[in-house]
Amino acid sequence: MPVVNEGEALFERLQALKPLRERGVKVFVVDGGSTDATWAIARAHADQVLLAPRGRAAQMNAGARASTAEVLLFLHADTVLPPQADALIRQALTPAAQDAGPGSHWGRFDVHIDGPHPMLRVVEAMMNGRSRLTGIATGDQALFITRSAFDAVGGFAPIPLMEDVELCSRLKRTGPAVCLRERVHTSARRWEKHGVWRTIGLMWWLRAAYFFGTSAEALALRYGYPPAAAPAHAAVSVLAKAPVAGLAKTRLIPALGAKGAALAQRQFTRQILHTARSAALGPVSLWCAPDAQHRFFRAVRRSVDTCLPQPEGDLGHRMGVAFVYHFAGQPPAAVRRHGHSASGAQQPLPLLLVGTDCPALTPGHLQQAAQALQQHDVVLIPAEDGGYVLIGMRRWVPEVFEDITWSTDQVLIQTRQRLRDARASWKELPTLWDVDEPADWSRLQSWLHL
Repeated sequence: MPVVNEGEALFERLQALKPLRERGVKVFVVDGGSTDATWAIARAHADQVLLAPRGRAAQMNAGARASTAEVLLFLHADTVLPPQADALIRQALTPAAQDAGPGSHWGRFDVHIDGPHPMLRVVEAMMNGRSRLTGIATGDQALFITRSAFDAVGGFAPIPLMEDVELCSRLKRTGPAVCLRERVHTSARRWEKHGVWRTIGLMWWLRAAYFFGTSAEALALRYGYPPAAAPAHAAVSVLAKAPVAGLAKTRLIPALGAKGAALAQRQFTRQILHTARSAALGPVSLWCAPDAQHRFFRAVRRSVDTCLPQPEGDLGHRMGVAFVYHFAGQPPAAVRRHGHSASGAQQPLPLLLVGTDCPALTPGHLQQAAQALQQHDVVLIPAEDGGYVLIGMRRWVPEVFEDITWSTDQVLIQTRQRLRDARASWKELPTLWDVDEPADWSRLQSWLHL
């Protein structure tokens, strides 16, 4: 399932797949850089969540590579399968399936477009009829393909649009499609958003233009898909506290108890490390408090490139040490207060610094932050409580951590002023929220539908 910012409906879609999962079907969600609840919901309710460059072709190819199944089903996030889809596909791919003859190894379902407009009945009838006549299916019809056939044709072509049509054109040469009359239900949101008649006209124009040789890239621009931004690179540092009962996430103790709060800290740390790794921006370092010897830190050490103890001092000093260490390459013990000059012989990657208590932070956010540092000295993701959940720099700006009243609602305001004083350029990404209080924990459970 390729997704981008599907958080509003994703839980419902994944719940619809739960009976299939109980019968052994594995659900892979491939995210294209979401910055809403998509990543977290998928992590909670799918078998595996992957990050891939945005674009259905790239995302579906990534899912196929990760799977070891003998049959692959490519399902759009706004499409719902019939309840017995697994049995229907299994039957369809037997040699005696329907009228397809021996050797059938791919197919699709008929489609029903959810929505009351009478023209949608005409649209779905034309889609189903045209597909039977031409042997070409669309992604809305939930393509299913054997692994051997998918690998034989090389998967989806790396194009931003018409990837389903192009794949079917190649699959046709290897054998006919099985066209199941059982229906998948797909959302009418694109017709409702742009108008039924306008969307019908646009879809027919796109298909005709592609048939007569217009490139998929040009059509993607016409369809409203901007070209993908060049990948940005950055190192990521995570500041984490050891999950010790009575010392970790203490403000959650009234709701979870000391042990439960420590378990929450363990979960949050694992999650942010997975997020940082999935973003694939560059090396990941873990700064541990009170030191790096706790058994939890020893257990996760293999998932990071560097594991270091946090120094003593306030939050600003601890963050400053991480930045100076990164930019100057000096060990923490040699780093003085914030005025220390950080000038390595070779300019290192920008650095993104995060804590562990923002489950809403996604690989997409980290990628956006790395992109921002291509043009700005500093990037911030504000927190609802008046602080920030991420700070990144492409050069050391020591003033950012000076004279800040930490753990108050003045942190972001004061940080902005320090940036002005330093004449540094910065960008702020949309505000997120972190989990500090029992109300935040309840919000998280509701957000994840747990």
